[in-house]
Amino acid sequence: MKCLLTLAFTTMFLGVFAQTLQLHYDLRHTVDPTYNPKNFPSVYFEYFKNQDSSKAFIKPGSFLFKMEADLLGDRNNIGKCYTQVSQTLRFWKPQVFLHLSYSGGLGLTNPKQYSYYITNTFSAGVQYTFKWKGAWISTVLDYKFIPYQKPSNDLIYTLYWWKGYCNYRLEFAGDFSVWTENKNHGDDDTKGLRGKQFSFFAEPQIWCNLSKRFAMGSKVNMFYHVNTADNVFQAYPTLAVKYKL
Repeated sequence: MKCLLTLAFTTMFLGVFAQTLQLHYDLRHTVDPTYNPKNFPSVYFEYFKNQDSSKAFIKPGSFLFKMEADLLGDRNNIGKCYTQVSQTLRFWKPQVFLHLSYSGGLGLTNPKQYSYYITNTFSAGVQYTFKWKGAWISTVLDYKFIPYQKPSNDLIYTLYWWKGYCNYRLEFAGDFSVWTENKNHGDDDTKGLRGKQFSFFAEPQIWCNLSKRFAMGSKVNMFYHVNTADNVFQAYPTLAVKYKL
């Protein structure tokens, strides 16, 4: 599984089927050397399909598969891999969909004994998509279950957006999520902690389409209580190219 991963949410609203491959160069060490030992490339792959049938009893909506590989290991080997799969469906007439999602992954460190899992996360909730002032907006509210040694049961809210400019030569897209999570995971590192922790993640991005298949752009990865338990807001830009398969 060399380098596969997630695309931006950019093509989600443009058609019923899309595959995208992206290559990013993450500048987080340049921006914040205290928390990041190096800059690194990342590879994203996304497969998206929308198939809403108003005739079937079970009306499938959008299916999304995303994979990310961060090449932050020694000699730019893969140091972290992340996967997300989601499906929407409905049994009713209103255009509000049931949203089901899974995510997980792993990370390698040096020395190897500090390697880690990105713990499996299972989510279920509702999704509603609409158009507002020329932009496509999708809003998702999920119940989220993380099976730590001491499981965490929480809500997570996610907003996606996409808008084209200059006859779709430019695209502004992205998403952000806010959620809570138990501070105590039932392991030795967190056993003395109590209460919930608030977390935030966002990835706004802008693309300039050079042709029907190629684009250049940038994404800013924003974190709060994601990479570190410290109370710091982190924002790391990338330089990127995108190929629409």
